Amino acid sequence: MAINLELPEKLNSTVERARLAAEHIFRPISRKYDKAEHEYPTELDELGKIAKQARSGDKDADKGADKGETVNGANIRSVLNARELSWGDVGLMLSIPYQGLGNAAIAAVANDEQLERFADVWAAMAITEPSFGSDSAAVSTTAVLDGDEYVINGEKIFVTAGSRADHVVVWATLDKSVGRAAIKSFVVPLNSTGVTVARLEEKLGLKASDTAVIVFDDVRVPAENLLGSPDIEVRKGFGGVMQTFDNTRPVVAAMAVGLGRAALEELRRMLEEAGHEIDYDRPAAAQHASVADFIRLESDWEASWMLALRAAWMADNKTPNSAEASMSKAKAGRMVTELTNKAVEIGSTAAFSETELLEKWARDSKILDIFEGTQQIQQLIIARKVLGKNSADLK
Repeated sequence: MAINLELPEKLNSTVERARLAAEHIFRPISRKYDKAEHEYPTELDELGKIAKQARSGDKDADKGADKGETVNGANIRSVLNARELSWGDVGLMLSIPYQGLGNAAIAAVANDEQLERFADVWAAMAITEPSFGSDSAAVSTTAVLDGDEYVINGEKIFVTAGSRADHVVVWATLDKSVGRAAIKSFVVPLNSTGVTVARLEEKLGLKASDTAVIVFDDVRVPAENLLGSPDIEVRKGFGGVMQTFDNTRPVVAAMAVGLGRAALEELRRMLEEAGHEIDYDRPAAAQHASVADFIRLESDWEASWMLALRAAWMADNKTPNSAEASMSKAKAGRMVTELTNKAVEIGSTAAFSETELLEKWARDSKILDIFEGTQQIQQLIIARKVLGKNSADLK
């Protein structure tokens, strides 16, 4: 199947709704919640209801992929939605009820019964622990089967929406001695006995979004809350839980694209107000240095969007996309941090002050190059795929 980069008309409504929300809901309150860290944005409640309703339509939209038909389904809609909303405010986008990273994990690996049972939850995702960062295979949180329940013990850090969601998808190991093959993901209600939100982090950016430390102390969850197969398949590794990233990394790339577009628009305005015309018919080297920078950054931005679109399209069409998902995340994360910092540099005192949003966007952009796998991890994954190596061969 060949990807058609012209998006179908059926997705226009997705783009339009998200664009209106970004412009009329997010932008007016962006600075407010940047200054009021940890305060819940009640203005997002209505958007949460819409997100909940939209999820119910995703299953029917994706059925064509199983029949060999070309599909523009839930993943394409997710990247379009993320791109538009992140133009408004990335932190607020991550705070929309019922649209958590854990929901993406459930969508990626849950069976039909679980999809139905967890259709109405707002799920955060808990992977990282105090003892490791990017090495997801180093999970030490344990899940021990006891009758028809699993007992979970451990501590998770950097849980986005960890104090606001009603459920959390927890990565835990069934047997530490087996290694990564024993790592599974579990859907845990946050009101379960033994679950404690220990603290909320004070952050550089994305202050509208809460980031929690969660402790699990003998937390019991039904065995059927394990996502995917409960069997430990050593030869297969932990591809089931890692499949989540194949869906979420293009979304993070799209977030970077949305934020990048906001910065580009503001940088263009500043340049034109200063009398520097952006002329695409003249060589960049023959124009003002800041204009040459703008043209280069804009081309990087365009490439990032194409990569995100490709990775999401492949996911919708049941095509393995681990390398492409990592490519999109690596490119977009690098692009948005360079773009926003360059915009602040060119904008000088105006861009560095709180009179404009550029300084906030520069702070917000950094995490987009870190979470869901750092720049270095993405490059490692890509290298393994390109060279045909596994994790044991190339570390």
